[in-house]
Amino acid sequence: MVLAQLGGSISRALQQMSNATVIDEKVLNECLNEITRALLQSDVQFKLVRDMQTNIKKIVNLDDLAAGHNKRKIIQQAIFNELCKMLDPGKPSFTPKKGKPSVVMFVGLQGSGKTTTCTKYAYYHQKKGWKPALVCADTFRAGAFDQLKQNATKAKIPFYGSYMESDPVKIAVEGVETFKKENCDLIIVDTSGRHKQEAALFEEMRQVSEATKPDLVIFVMDSSIGQAAFDQAQAFRQSVSVGAVIVTKMDGHAKGGGALSAVAATKSPVIFIGTGEHMDEFEVFDVKPFVSRLLGMGDWSGFMDKIHEVVPMDQQPELLQKLSEGNFTLRIMYEQFQNILKMGPISQVFSMLPGFSAELMPKGREKESQAKIKRYMTMMDSMTNEGNLTCLAELDSSNPKLINESRIMRIARGSGRQIKEVMEMFEEYKRLAKIWSKMKGLKIPKKGEMSALSRNMNAQHMSKVLPPQMLKQIGGMGGLQSLMKQMGSGKDMMGMFGGGDK
Repeated sequence: MVLAQLGGSISRALQQMSNATVIDEKVLNECLNEITRALLQSDVQFKLVRDMQTNIKKIVNLDDLAAGHNKRKIIQQAIFNELCKMLDPGKPSFTPKKGKPSVVMFVGLQGSGKTTTCTKYAYYHQKKGWKPALVCADTFRAGAFDQLKQNATKAKIPFYGSYMESDPVKIAVEGVETFKKENCDLIIVDTSGRHKQEAALFEEMRQVSEATKPDLVIFVMDSSIGQAAFDQAQAFRQSVSVGAVIVTKMDGHAKGGGALSAVAATKSPVIFIGTGEHMDEFEVFDVKPFVSRLLGMGDWSGFMDKIHEVVPMDQQPELLQKLSEGNFTLRIMYEQFQNILKMGPISQVFSMLPGFSAELMPKGREKESQAKIKRYMTMMDSMTNEGNLTCLAELDSSNPKLINESRIMRIARGSGRQIKEVMEMFEEYKRLAKIWSKMKGLKIPKKGEMSALSRNMNAQHMSKVLPPQMLKQIGGMGGLQSLMKQMGSGKDMMGMFGGGDK
């Protein structure tokens, strides 16, 4: 992901500053020049970058800071605040409510990924409990209805369109009425792609808007246009009341930062960013967590949301029990692999952890890692023949010595994999079992004990589990303790395991 390169450059600049023995004017200027270079390469407007640099220098006056102040923290906080200001239009967008029908109209340039984004938006809300539906009012582009139909069928979302009708207004009105009768609470209307110079298509867009009376108009924009996003967003806002923006193709262009800052300059809130072609490569855009991840500071709240999505509430106490016993079996490894795959792209999850950046997991390696997890799961699937007690013992035993050479050969034959791949899987199991065993003795809070896990899940426990590189980047034991305070005295970590108040 190209945006990860921007984050990596900014993180390295901050890291170099942190490694300096004395923070003086020279070190500060070098850090700011590196960040400025990274932002300009990402096509952020020169004026915005210059203003950011000036503001930081005003806030961080090294001569005025008393000897006891932590200069590193003050500089980091100033950079964080200025980047947030650059990307935040300061205006919230409309949020649909469950159970109440909302009409959302999608508009955008040709080739911006609008039809795919409509389905991603519907799929995201479907997972959250909404009942979405898609209406194809794009009669201009050949194959538009086929594409929407294919995407909607794949995501199991109802859709409406016509091969015969050429009037987009009529299709939009009929589709919206149909789905309102079917009690759908999120009706998404996909319109024809257009350019700001095409007056006729802009008129058609206005007519569809007047006929369907959407609660929200979303402008879908390709990040590759960079700073030009400002003109396009302005042109669309003058024709229809654009209430939110979705920026697509953030995985493939160096101009993503420029697009985001340009949109913010139009005072239009960006609500999602598209980071790939797949359904789950679609992220909620929230300025503070986004900047936090960009700087390698992580996003704990986003990480906990992912955990809650994949680990059902009824399974959370059971997971905590297994953790406290310290017994790690192949079955537990299989379940955790399932959860990792449900969480979506690994780089996205990585960037939510402090000390990691999405840059650590390049695009190619991410696919490779997911393929490896699937291979391991296939091997474990060959160990689950019902009624075969030997196989069940393999999955549920925490004793690796149980797996001998003849069993490894049988698992390789059963899964169609090579013997060395099966052995590689067991090495991975041993590595994870070692980490898991370090959490042994974690006391389980009773239901309603709000602070129990925060007392037990102390920094000492966490420091044993975290990789040394991650612990170092957080700032050692002291940094970990302050991070756990930021997490709300462990409440977020407690929620991960189902230990909070219900």
